[in-house]
Amino acid sequence: MRCPSDSSTLNSLPKMTSPIPQHEKRFSIAIIGGGIGGLSLAIGLHKRHIPFHLYEAAHAFAEVGAGVSFGPNSLRAMGLVHPVLLERYMEHVTYNATPSKRHTWFDYYAGMDSGLGKAEEHFHELTTGEGVLGMCCTHRAVFLDQLVSLVPSETVSFKKRAVGIEETSNGVRIIFEDGSEGSASAAVGCDGVKSNVRKWVLGKDDPASYPSFTGRYAYRSILPTDQAANLLGDEAARNSVMWIGKQGHILTIPIEKGELLNVVAYKPKKDGKWDDERWVLSRDRKHVEDDYADWGDSVKKIVSLMEKPDVWAIFDHPPAHTYYKGRTCLSGDAAHASTPHHGAGAGMAIEDAYIMASLLAEVEDEKGIEDAFRVFDFVRRPRTQRLVNSSRETGKLLDCEGEDIGEDREKWIAKMTESHRWIWEKNLEEDLEVAIGVLKGPKA
Repeated sequence: MRCPSDSSTLNSLPKMTSPIPQHEKRFSIAIIGGGIGGLSLAIGLHKRHIPFHLYEAAHAFAEVGAGVSFGPNSLRAMGLVHPVLLERYMEHVTYNATPSKRHTWFDYYAGMDSGLGKAEEHFHELTTGEGVLGMCCTHRAVFLDQLVSLVPSETVSFKKRAVGIEETSNGVRIIFEDGSEGSASAAVGCDGVKSNVRKWVLGKDDPASYPSFTGRYAYRSILPTDQAANLLGDEAARNSVMWIGKQGHILTIPIEKGELLNVVAYKPKKDGKWDDERWVLSRDRKHVEDDYADWGDSVKKIVSLMEKPDVWAIFDHPPAHTYYKGRTCLSGDAAHASTPHHGAGAGMAIEDAYIMASLLAEVEDEKGIEDAFRVFDFVRRPRTQRLVNSSRETGKLLDCEGEDIGEDREKWIAKMTESHRWIWEKNLEEDLEVAIGVLKGPKA
């Protein structure tokens, strides 16, 4: 499926006018977690007539954070999960404002004097390729609303935080924090970076069961685009831009149809530790000003608009040796939480949903579920674990700390380009064809 070039391409896609009927298969899936990954899987299962129930820990669906960006692979995955999902997303997406930047992922500017260039100098433009959309971003809450609209309300239970899973003779039993229980033929953990399902799959004694601080944090803020444009000019304020410097970088992405600017400013933590049990803390502008005191004028202008930023500790997961155990499988951030430096974490969760739902659609009864999970692990773990590692490396590259690269401009540009192509250009339908071949082939 080709990534659409603009919203007009979607006119031929089917409209969802009524819920898709579920034709009972001889098994059911419990989805644990209702973020982007869990809801995408629910939509994929519903379209393929696979009974499921989604358990969400919160009292309502909610997404943490402001903007969420998707690359070409993510848009293709949305259409493969369900064409209407892609249609709904494209109705609310924000593009770069300048027509010539429609295929641009980011423009990179020197945020300070360095080997990459003098402060304010534009030194690289990373594009997704002709005919393929560049930066596509929306507000997380808006996208979540679109996902929720495609999931029947009767298939969802709130205030159900999973704290344990047990294998039974005919499936799994899920134990919730409130003392209640749920049951299904199998369970898929989509419960995020702090996943309890991950602890069940990998074992509580496995260090990979727990998130790991990456040594970096980020200030996040939402600015009125008009205010930013008054200080930076339209080109820098209305398109996706990244300012690169020594030990830090700042990105700005338009959201809400260009009315708002999502700002994220990254810095490495000097001692490499995060001791506070809270991962999100309130800060005032003075903290950001101190961190970027020796940066150029444009960065200082951006910082001057960040009145009450939050600071986010950035965690990811150490590599998992498996994504499944019996009839329980991990998906999305529960399987492969990564840093945000590729802008690909949410997209990978949607890819997971496509492969998972499609494999389960090939299963005739509950006896085949574990085989489907085994094949999902075989196909998805190498790609998603590569993302975790590559995203960490890219974070260092963006802070001029890339190994054997540093501030070398030529090497920096080559590495930045290479580090994104393998994500964007993946053919998921070919991956599914391989996966189905393994699923239906001789068993080891």
